[in-house]
Amino acid sequence: MTDTPLPPCPECSGAYAYEMGALLVCPECGHEWPAVSDDAAEAPAERVIKDAVGNVLADGDTVTVVKGLKVKGSTSGIKAGTKVRNIRLVDGVDGHDIDCKVEGFGPMQLKSSVVRKV
Repeated sequence: MTDTPLPPCPECSGAYAYEMGALLVCPECGHEWPAVSDDAAEAPAERVIKDAVGNVLADGDTVTVVKGLKVKGSTSGIKAGTKVRNIRLVDGVDGHDIDCKVEGFGPMQLKSSVVRKV
C-alpha cells in the first residue's frame, strides 16, 4: 500500500477509496478506476503508425498495397499496386491497424506493414 493519500472517487467524490490490485475502488458508489501515477495521466503516449518503408501514416491518407493479399471468401485477392484512399487508423486485432474500403472488395482492415504511403 502506498503512503500517499488516495484520490477521491471521480464519480461521487467519495473520500474512502481503497486499492484492489491495479484498481482503485470507491465503497460508496462501487466505481472502479485504474490507479495510474500523475506522470502517466498527464502525458498519454501518442501511437505512431508507420507504413512498410517507414513513413508516418495519418487518417485520410492514400496508400498503395505493396504485395498481393489473399482475401477470405474471394476467389481473387488484392493485387500489389492497388490504391486505397481515405484510410482510418484504428486499434485493430492482430496488427490490423488500418480501416478502409478497398474498391472491388468493400470495407476491411489492413496491416500497415503491407502498404506504402502515396
